[in-house]
Amino acid sequence: MKRTLFLLAFLILSNTLLMAQGDEKAIADAVEKLRVALVDANEADLDKLTSPMLSYGHSNGLLEDKKAFIRALTSGDANFTKIELSEQTITISGDVALVRHHLVGETHNKGKEPAPINIRVLLVFQKVKGNWLLLGRQAFKF
Repeated sequence: MKRTLFLLAFLILSNTLLMAQGDEKAIADAVEKLRVALVDANEADLDKLTSPMLSYGHSNGLLEDKKAFIRALTSGDANFTKIELSEQTITISGDVALVRHHLVGETHNKGKEPAPINIRVLLVFQKVKGNWLLLGRQAFKF
């Protein structure tokens, strides 16, 4: 009886760990897809990767909803020409994931000279119908 309970507990724990590892990879993949969509200003991909409830905070204090976020990128008002991510961590709690990373890149926003970016970012993803969607983002200078 003890052996059966031990085996059952082991199987449950193993399954939970495997699911968490799968979710961590899925979130890392979503972050990479988002990085590419930001640089490409791809409206369809940006829409697919973000929640309708998106709250997107910039390091200068500007706050955008999903519609304003996508419009700024696709119109060229905000134009990422390069984004490199490092020091990424992913923490999962149920259907919510927190992603922190260091973002270094360049922007060439409408009417402005190219400018370097060196910020830290917190992303909040939520799992909806099996997909991890960006729910919130806050960047800050350090």
